[in-house]
Amino acid sequence: MINDLLANTVLWIALACWAAAQVLKLILYSLHSRRLEIERLFGAGGMPSSHTSTVCGLTVAVARIYGLQSPLFTLSLVMACIVMYDATGVRRAAGEHAKVLNQLLFSEGELMTPSQKALKEFLGHTPLEVLGGAILGVILGLVMPV
Repeated sequence: MINDLLANTVLWIALACWAAAQVLKLILYSLHSRRLEIERLFGAGGMPSSHTSTVCGLTVAVARIYGLQSPLFTLSLVMACIVMYDATGVRRAAGEHAKVLNQLLFSEGELMTPSQKALKEFLGHTPLEVLGGAILGVILGLVMPV
């Protein structure tokens, strides 16, 4: 059973897409902010979208192995569309709300007490960040061996 899991090409391609997006996200954020923020290696939000990269790489790998008429391809494609829609819609709106709430709560220069902590603002993605993740996932899904 472990050998089957280790031999699962689709899984490894999806994980490689996620890891590549997270590393790129750390590099791009560090270059932009001029500081190393290790949290960006594991956090949500930012360029490129690792969720999008993962599901796009998975979808391309499934298409290459099982074909475009496969129910697995259909499932992967629908899931990818939902993930990308959610990233630019609901999760992005939640991040924008968090940003406004943080400004309201902490704009008076008040110090946060231990019970008060800022809300996470990196939640969703801009359409460009999702596009970047999609391009990365498709490219890796095409070039990685199956």
